[in-house]
Amino acid sequence: MDNFYEISKEQEIAETKRFFVRVYSWMSMALIITGLVAYRTANSPEIINFIFGERFVFYGLMILELVLVGVLVGAIQKMSAITATLVFIFYSILNGVTLSSIFFVFTADSISNVFFIAAGTFAVMSAYGYFTKSDLTKLGNILVMALIGLVIASLVNMFLKNEMLYWISSYAGVLIFVGLIAYDTQKLKKLNVIGNEDTDEGKKEAIIGALILYLDFINLFLYLLRIFGKRR
Repeated sequence: MDNFYEISKEQEIAETKRFFVRVYSWMSMALIITGLVAYRTANSPEIINFIFGERFVFYGLMILELVLVGVLVGAIQKMSAITATLVFIFYSILNGVTLSSIFFVFTADSISNVFFIAAGTFAVMSAYGYFTKSDLTKLGNILVMALIGLVIASLVNMFLKNEMLYWISSYAGVLIFVGLIAYDTQKLKKLNVIGNEDTDEGKKEAIIGALILYLDFINLFLYLLRIFGKRR
């Protein structure tokens, strides 16, 4: 019986590792797509004029991004794995289009440097979330509440334009998403269903996991850019 348990446990560990390989692979692919699209968009005057020339186009794209995330999170169970994958890829393309604006605010060198800082931070915190024996649930609940406060403060500061609030929210954003990376990694590890690796459900689990960590990474990168990015 003990031997059977050990074999099952080993199989569970191996399947969990393969699950995270898929998650990180999809996430990395989405980041590459976003980066390439952002760079291509920033170097196309026609696309830039179309997107940023009229506010309703830019805000329309932002709203569409939110809708796509909502669709993936809320309706993925009704989708096929192929549909979920296409929606995720489409979202990463749209995000690249809207993120192209950072190339007009920050220098290319600082964007590159901050990206590697974000990547290193992500790797460390995701590894911590994966390997730690501590339960990060309480920390995660606090971070989610803090994130809500951060969103509200950021929206308010769009009108106030208070420099101190800008910097406080920037540093708070880094701390929140550093913690969320560890928490979300552990949460995905717990939520991964063993035994559905090659099923449609298993593939969709990997897509949702990739989306969650992709959003954590992008937000961490943007807040780090606000702090360390060199403005033009």
